[in-house]
Amino acid sequence: MFKEYDVIVVGAGHAGCEAAAIASVMGAKVLLVTMNLQTIGQMSCNPAMGGIGKGQIVREIDALGGFSGIVSDKSAIQFRMLNRSKGPAMWSPRTQNDRMMFAAEWRKTLEFQPNIDFWQDTVKELLIEGNVVTGVKTSMGMEIRSKSVVLTNGTFLNGIIHIGEKKFGGGRMAEKASHGITEQLIDLGFESGRMKTGTPPRIDGRSINYELTEEQKGDVSPGKFSFSSSTKPLEYQRSCHITYTNQEVHDILKTGFEQSPMFTGRIQGLGPRYCPSIEDKINRFADKDRHQIFIEPEGWSTVEVYVNGFSTSLPENVQFNALVRIPGFEKVKMFRPGYAIEYDYFPPNQLKLTLETQSIENLYFAGQINGTTGYEEAACQGLMAGINAVLKLKDQQPFILARNEAYIGVLIDDLINKGTDEPYRMFTSRAEFRISLRQDNADMRLTEKGRNLGTITDHRYKEFKSKTQNVEHILNKLNDRVLPSQELNEYLNSIASKVSSEKLTLNKILSRPHVTLQSLINVCDISELKQYAEEELQQAETAIKYQGYEQHERDLAEKMTRLEFVTVPENFNYQQLQSLSSESREKLTKVKPRTLGQASRISGVSPADISILLVHMGR
Repeated sequence: MFKEYDVIVVGAGHAGCEAAAIASVMGAKVLLVTMNLQTIGQMSCNPAMGGIGKGQIVREIDALGGFSGIVSDKSAIQFRMLNRSKGPAMWSPRTQNDRMMFAAEWRKTLEFQPNIDFWQDTVKELLIEGNVVTGVKTSMGMEIRSKSVVLTNGTFLNGIIHIGEKKFGGGRMAEKASHGITEQLIDLGFESGRMKTGTPPRIDGRSINYELTEEQKGDVSPGKFSFSSSTKPLEYQRSCHITYTNQEVHDILKTGFEQSPMFTGRIQGLGPRYCPSIEDKINRFADKDRHQIFIEPEGWSTVEVYVNGFSTSLPENVQFNALVRIPGFEKVKMFRPGYAIEYDYFPPNQLKLTLETQSIENLYFAGQINGTTGYEEAACQGLMAGINAVLKLKDQQPFILARNEAYIGVLIDDLINKGTDEPYRMFTSRAEFRISLRQDNADMRLTEKGRNLGTITDHRYKEFKSKTQNVEHILNKLNDRVLPSQELNEYLNSIASKVSSEKLTLNKILSRPHVTLQSLINVCDISELKQYAEEELQQAETAIKYQGYEQHERDLAEKMTRLEFVTVPENFNYQQLQSLSSESREKLTKVKPRTLGQASRISGVSPADISILLVHMGR
């Protein structure tokens, strides 16, 4: 019934979709196995993509030829560029999405790929010969052979759902958990742990009094995620709204603490530090008398609303009694309660930087199985696992992004070298080269790499080269020297910038604080720049304003990457070097770094330990 596949992807969430799609684009024969074909690309939690640090990842996925950005654009109901009050390095795109459209677009995208087959079933066992994975076995007894397997199980591995004192097996509400894989991997020597995440109640938007809330509109001139011309910015948008909890709400929630699985110890796994439940917030931040609640519509044509900021596992009656004390929710109707879910994960320091497991060849992990949280973090891991699975089958060099090349590189490097015992979430603060890793230049950083991988189409590449040339033309024009006119000096005066009677280059003027390129176009007689797209003008302006900072980051990256060229023998025996600290020997033996650069980033490995290794390797 089944042929042998190049890649089997287990799970069709964000990681699984990206893994299957990119492997197919690269020419591999792919089988996507999922428990329910109707939930491909499901937004299990909030109906949104992007945000601080996460929006950069979505743009990087798109720049490499992945599909999350395109799917997000096609299903968006609102677009906002966050952090506009800060510098461009902090700007982060975010879309509010139509949940059903998002899943439908992902399914269409996957079905459009001729190399992908689908199978609805539960994988309960991996087929392994020696230390090499050779396929999967399903709950229906099917044995399906493949040259590699990518596990993207999300929250389904031995998942348990908690609502108050009630608990039942499940990977998502109304969907069963998956059993068997964890137990097999533990028998094979893998270390596993438990994590927890949660989701808020969904309510009927018709029962909300929006007059008591604050409207949050999308951007006046909305952007989009994808660099491709295949998507367009939104012409119409739906608003979100904001309201707040109060002390009465907190007091009601506290009445359920004795029944809370989080406080009674029934949940053993750690939850996401930066997305705590509402009961965790009022417990940890007892001095706060209110917390922000975002009212997010679930789509264009549904009344269902997502109550962002009210994630909870308290009993459903406590949830409802607290909700109706929130301004605007006095007559609210609840569609379904919030709940917590506890699931298995595998500490990611058991992986290589390619996301292949160290102990089982051709087996890759991506997404929440690695201890991350968030659609975007999962999607980029799926993309990288899919790429590397295909490259290995083709006997080509692995594709690994460095920390100075992409947020994706930061995420994977953090996971492998530092590990995580709580759900990992991306922030701009995690990236030491964030001035260079902006959302606006993701294509400039990564599209050539995608082209070399074979994931960027001719049409996409032609568009990219055209944009690159246009930005170069703008930058060349800004090298022109101009004699300040009365109009220019009046503009400089208006922004409290020093006027001048001497000739200045346009880029010198633009590098000043508060000076914008659009303003210069209007006051310096450079109207020929009006022919270029706003995105191209913005990218040129940012490049000029940040050029000094970017050079500093390049210099720092160059120093750090010197250690990347010092490779470590594959089976190097760290235990023989007694001059290394015992912690360092233990961590290095566990992680098995490919280079001394990777070794230097492992938690517990000191600069002195790296010096010892350099001496030992004759450096």
